[in-house]
Amino acid sequence: MPKAKTIFFCQNCGFESSKWMGQCPACKEWNSFAEEPQTSTKKTAAGNVRKDTPQPKTLSEIEMNQAARMSTGMGELDRVLGGGIVQGSLVLVGGDPGIGKSTLLLQVCRNLSDAGKKVLYISGEESLQQIRLRAERMGSFTEHLLILCETDLQAIRETITRLQPQVVVIDSIQTMYNENVSSAPGSVSQVRESTGVLMQIAKTQNVTIFIVGHVTKEGVVAGPRVLEHMVDTVLYFEGDRYASYRVLRGVKNRFGSTNEIGVFEMRTSGLAEVANPSEYMLDGKPENASGSIVACTMEGTRPVLLEVQALVCQSNLAFPRRTAAGTDLNRANLLMAVLEKKVGIHLASCDAYVNIAGGMKMTEPAIDLGISLAVVSSCKDIIIPDSVIAFGEVGLSGEVRAVSMAGQLVAEAKKLGFDTVILPEVCKSSVGKAAGVNLIYVSWIQDAIRFIMKNN
Repeated sequence: MPKAKTIFFCQNCGFESSKWMGQCPACKEWNSFAEEPQTSTKKTAAGNVRKDTPQPKTLSEIEMNQAARMSTGMGELDRVLGGGIVQGSLVLVGGDPGIGKSTLLLQVCRNLSDAGKKVLYISGEESLQQIRLRAERMGSFTEHLLILCETDLQAIRETITRLQPQVVVIDSIQTMYNENVSSAPGSVSQVRESTGVLMQIAKTQNVTIFIVGHVTKEGVVAGPRVLEHMVDTVLYFEGDRYASYRVLRGVKNRFGSTNEIGVFEMRTSGLAEVANPSEYMLDGKPENASGSIVACTMEGTRPVLLEVQALVCQSNLAFPRRTAAGTDLNRANLLMAVLEKKVGIHLASCDAYVNIAGGMKMTEPAIDLGISLAVVSSCKDIIIPDSVIAFGEVGLSGEVRAVSMAGQLVAEAKKLGFDTVILPEVCKSSVGKAAGVNLIYVSWIQDAIRFIMKNN
């Protein structure tokens, strides 16, 4: 028998090659090639021209049809989507196993079916009995919700064409099988081709399709990276599966902002929305403890307050440990280098641990000042008053730089009962006066450190 032809795919960017290569020439990723059977495709004869070739149009000739968005019944999810569901869109929801992706989408299906929308939930991982068992914990469901257990993409296409639902949920894309592709479900070829078919269904039949995608150990959706480029919206479900909180973050959105987040709490009856994440994140903050301060940052249009913790202790190792949870480790090391060089605080022989309490991941530069003051507080054993909050970006020279929407951050701090705010001097014109709040403007990191030492 002749040997079956194989082709190599880059699992990061989707680059194709006839032979295995150690490094992908497109994305420069190492050891990302996977071998799969080559898919036979029918080639059209050269010179054949389609009779229905589309003609280009000018911008003035394009008709705008601003369709109303469909609410999911969950305000936090609508916020991340940009105001609701856009009809005919393809939405990818990724996250770790057990994080609550299926629970979230099943709740969305319940809300839409209660509103009279025809919804089709397709599962390739669970049986009908398992889905009903999970649904009974959430409450009652209407007859507008239809459940199907199927992995054959051709059968799914025929079902969608016959039933004409308004919303379809695919759980998950790694279980879908396209018979035109001669590889196993979950492979690079299958995921890519299956997503292409679903995108065609969404656009031609004006059906909104939600796709559940599993993630790798690096935290990205398993399969080719081109998958994220094909869909309209990419949402990531973050959080510790053993904790109660969940954060839904928009990574890509063709119909809205990508800076918004939605916060949920996992309960026995499903996911509950957290309307005020700042209050939730600060719950359990210790009183009169060194190495702790509240920082503030903007997530889209929403100000979020969170507790920054630091622990600095003498190291017995030749190379001291540096750990950061919830923020970028390289950024934390950079801030410690600034404190060592510009402030004279010796940290080279100390172990240092930085943590964003509550498990939320924050990489916004606005928390730089909070991290720096928390490290100084732990190193010098200085207690920062619980009524003090700080935000600002710290540069390599030790200067405190401006952050966006400083006025909203101050207003949020006042609303939650903080009476002292340490913020950049350059934000003075944009903040103005805030009644009942003591504004401490600083130009350098040394100014902020002197303030907390003076008030200790």
